[in-house]
Amino acid sequence: MQQALYALLMILLTVACFFLMAKLYARFAFAFLIPVLTSTFLIIGILVAFHIPYESYMEGGKWINALLGPAVVALAFPLYRQRMFLKKHMFLIVGNVAIAGVVGMISVAVFSKWFHLSDSLSLSILPKSVTTPVAMAVADGLGGSASMAIVGVMIAGIFGAMLAPYIFHLFGVKSPVGRGIALGSASHAVGTSKAAEYSELAFSMGSVSMTLNAILSSLIGPVIAWLLFG
Repeated sequence: MQQALYALLMILLTVACFFLMAKLYARFAFAFLIPVLTSTFLIIGILVAFHIPYESYMEGGKWINALLGPAVVALAFPLYRQRMFLKKHMFLIVGNVAIAGVVGMISVAVFSKWFHLSDSLSLSILPKSVTTPVAMAVADGLGGSASMAIVGVMIAGIFGAMLAPYIFHLFGVKSPVGRGIALGSASHAVGTSKAAEYSELAFSMGSVSMTLNAILSSLIGPVIAWLLFG
């Protein structure tokens, strides 16, 4: 009973922190104030201040983490609403996502070689631009660490969402299709949520790009790993 109550308190803590940071982001809308980043730091600060072990926090956090799968499935709704547009431009979308997926993985390989990272760490962060459940499976299958894969996914998602507005402005990317594909392919669910700020079409493109990139990366990941680290 006590364990269940503690888990409930941790769930409420997480929801409350995210709600507060979402309000802050809605008020100021600076890129570096995205709720997924600020709420993470707030929760970490609370855990440190009150000496709450991570294992204790995850008594409730694991239930929120379990909702990740259904949340990804829920992205199918905007895809359905944009189904005619997707059908009309499917080859263009798939081609761009494939290029983004390959470039994303090759960039990890170049980064790893440049900084002399171990093969295990390199293979762990290779699927950094793929949504968490798929990235964990891909990294584990390649011989990497699922835990480190999560870290890579978080970094790619958070920094992608933070820097996207500046990159779009720098290169003059105004198309909702281009923005959605870029965010979904490079920054998975976090990027897709950022795409929702632009338009429903951008959000739909982010959703389909994230899904396609997950599928393509699971197929091409072993090939790239073999070519670059084999």
